[in-house]
Formats: sequence, structure tokens, C-alpha cells
Amino acid sequence: MNRWEGVSRRRFLVSTSCFGAAYAFARMLPLSALAQSLAQDPRVSPSPLVDKGFASIRKVGNGVYATVSDFSKGPQTLCNGGFLVGRDAAFLIEGFHTPAGAAFQMDALRMVSPVPVRAALDTHYHFDHSMGNAFYGAHDIPVWAHAKAASRIVESYASLQGLDRATFLASLEKRVRDARTDAERQHGQSDLNAATLVFGSTNATVLALPNHPLDPVKLPVTLDLGGLSAILETYPGHSGTDVIVRIPDQNIVFTGDLLFNAWYPVTFDASISAWRKTLAQFASLGKDALFVPGHGQLCGQEGVALSRAVFDDLAEHAERMYQVGVPAAEAVERYTVPEKFKTMPIFAWGFTVGPTITKLYDEWKSK
Repeated sequence: MNRWEGVSRRRFLVSTSCFGAAYAFARMLPLSALAQSLAQDPRVSPSPLVDKGFASIRKVGNGVYATVSDFSKGPQTLCNGGFLVGRDAAFLIEGFHTPAGAAFQMDALRMVSPVPVRAALDTHYHFDHSMGNAFYGAHDIPVWAHAKAASRIVESYASLQGLDRATFLASLEKRVRDARTDAERQHGQSDLNAATLVFGSTNATVLALPNHPLDPVKLPVTLDLGGLSAILETYPGHSGTDVIVRIPDQNIVFTGDLLFNAWYPVTFDASISAWRKTLAQFASLGKDALFVPGHGQLCGQEGVALSRAVFDDLAEHAERMYQVGVPAAEAVERYTVPEKFKTMPIFAWGFTVGPTITKLYDEWKSK
């Protein structure tokens, strides 16, 4: 038996019973096709190095490979990542949702090069980027992350392990039952699906923490892999623990979840104004910038512009509601996705739309 399939019977039963609703949701979120402009970009290989359905890995630069996940076809990775390969060493990006996801990326790296792995990076602490860290630990690969990432993983997920499922989900299930409108019921169901996924993921995983903290005061740092250099930088916005990987010579950026391409951004522990400033920084990187976002397809500046437009739309709605005295909770329920964004997935209303509006209210009140 593969060690990554050898979870305990209890964890297996918990995870399979909890994932049903979340996977039903996931099947509605197929990955968009690679944009024609990127298909013609000479940096981007016309065909993947490997494609397992749940994720594919494609060469996107000289020694640069992107892992792009398709949530609708499986939960192994969930987020995007990739790896860098120089003459002397390689560097892995993301721990992914499961050890099997991290193993998939490592196997692809070995298809390309036998060089030693310097380290792996969690771009931030969230479960879909860090729950696969145990694979790296088992193979003596150091896991780098923002200095606060390890403590945030413990605070957010350790307490969920072994917790009674019914107790954890009770308030969300009640909210769905008590919904007054179809919209409220849909919003509540999306939050229940997301919480179910987080609970199941946490209870199917042995938490493995990053063991090489990156002090944000000492960033940026340059990583020399031999003929390939990357810069690790931290920017505010999504989680308070965000680290990006930028390859300046090729203008390629692994953004982590500071960029969701053609998705509504997840903002439950975000700083909205700071995030919008970070996106403005991405927009300044030039028209030939190539982004590997945390979720969604590879993109250029059009992906950054779309994300900024979504934030603008949410902020405009929130400001209208705030100016006429509508309570934040009501403003959240009154938001309507405009036609131009109808095809964009929303992971969960209470992870995306709700906290964005609520946090904007809080920012305005504090001023």
C-alpha cells in the first residue's frame, strides 16, 4: 500500500463522508482553457509535461514549470504550484492539498532532472497549499514559508482534528434550513460545502509544519539554483503569510493566492485595501508578465485586471450600501453577481463576497 493511502480507518470514513457535498460543488468548476495569447507565448510549452486530470504540469519558461489544478477532476492538489530547475538544484512551490499531490509534482520534477531539491515552499498557510507537507517531511525536503505560517496552521486546523463533525457543522446546517430566500439558502449551502471540505481535509491529514521560517523583515531574498535565479518576496493581502516567487529574468511570477484568475477571491482573513495595492503592484510588472495564480488558469495581465475589476465591483456595491446605512450583513446578501462575472466560480459566499464587504465596512468605520 502507498503510504499516502494509508490513513486510519477513522480518518478515511470522516473524509469520504464529508467530501461528498464539496465534490458535487467542485464538479461545477472545470478549469478554463489556456488562453490563446498564452498558447502563442514562446515561453509556454504547447503540451503538458504530464496531465493527470486533477492537475497538469507544463513548462512555462527556461527551467520553470507550472502545476495547474483542475478541482473538478479530483482533490489531490486543489491549488496551483510548480517547480524551478537549475544546473545545481531544484525548488518546489506549494505543499498542495494532499501528500499525493506533492508526490505528483515531485515525480514530474524527476522526469526533468535528477538535481537535489533545495526546498519546497508553502506560499501561505491555507489548507489547500499546506496539507501535503508530510510528503516533503518524509523525504527530508525542507519546507519554507512565512514565519507566521506554521503557527497559523496549528491555530486553524489542529483543533479540528478529532472534533465531532455534527458539532462543527451544526450552525451552518441550521443556517441552510432557516434561510428565508433561495439566495440565502444557496449562500449558506456554499459555506456549508466549504466548511465540509476543510473539516474533511483536516481530519484526513497528518499536519506537517513548515520548518524553515522566512522572516518577512529579511525578504526579499534571491535563490540561486545555478543558471536560474528567483526572488522570494512577501506582499500583504490574502492571508497575512503570503510569499511569492518571481523569476525576474523571464518575468514569471508564482503569486500564490494573491491572484485568483477568473475566480472570486477568498478573503476571510484578508486585508482588502492592502490586497488591492498588491494587485496594482502586479499590474506594474509589464505587459509580458506571466502569472501562475493560486487558482485558475495561467494568465497575463488580463488576469490581474479581471481580479482588480471584481474587487472594484464588490467595493462599489459595499460603498453604496454603506453610504445609505444598510447593515453589513444585509449588504452581503444584497450583492448580485453582475453578468460579466457570471462564469467566475465562487468558492463559498462566506469565504469570498461576505468577508470582502464586511472588511470594507470595518475599514471605513475605522477611519
